[in-house]
Amino acid sequence: MSEKLTAIIPARGGSKGVPRKNTKLLHDHPLISYSIMACKMSVMIDKVVVSTEDDEIAQIAESYGAEILERPVEYAQDNSTDWQVIDHFFQSYSVDDVVYLRPTTPLRNPDNIDDCIEFYLENRNRMSGLRSMHELPESPYKVFKLTEDGYCVGFFEDFNGIKDYSNLPRQNFPKAYQPNGYIDIAKRETVESGTSSFATTILPYISEFVTEVDTEYEFDLLTHQLSIQPSTLLEKLNKSRDMV
Repeated sequence: MSEKLTAIIPARGGSKGVPRKNTKLLHDHPLISYSIMACKMSVMIDKVVVSTEDDEIAQIAESYGAEILERPVEYAQDNSTDWQVIDHFFQSYSVDDVVYLRPTTPLRNPDNIDDCIEFYLENRNRMSGLRSMHELPESPYKVFKLTEDGYCVGFFEDFNGIKDYSNLPRQNFPKAYQPNGYIDIAKRETVESGTSSFATTILPYISEFVTEVDTEYEFDLLTHQLSIQPSTLLEKLNKSRDMV
């Protein structure tokens, strides 16, 4: 039997972009339920824990089969960090690794979660943590910021000695990747060594592009996506509701 890991889902009540987004219904199920179901469908996760300070979120999470870790209110603020949440988890559970699944990335493929965990278990001795990410269509070298005078300038001094690098073909630049919350894995030894969740020796898990929910528009986009594309997560959630 392969080693299995515990998963933690951080879900606070005070979201700003989409108020109460973790309890907001996405095709008749709260947003957080999708991440819980993805854990339950994974064969590499043996326990799913929801870290929250919010009573309603806790009740919903329990109804979908998760354990609750009561999070201190001071770790559930706008400026609270992943490190605080994960460190609090490690203080409460005697495990060496934890799968970190943000509820704002709800439409995961459980098979991909399993592939990622297997990759982590095979390589954890050569990493301080793992983060999922997808390839960006454009390089950061194509991005501008504005000066105080209102002019466009790049974020970098040059590219291989070229000052006016933004006009170069995008194929000239290295590929860029954006963390997406699909699945991260943190190590106790990394978290307890300082104030970093994943430190600097990070290995990536390259995932498909996924929609993250930070705005009402993105929530509407997910609703439409589920209307036109079948989802095993939604099918399982509907079946679990019908059995109650």
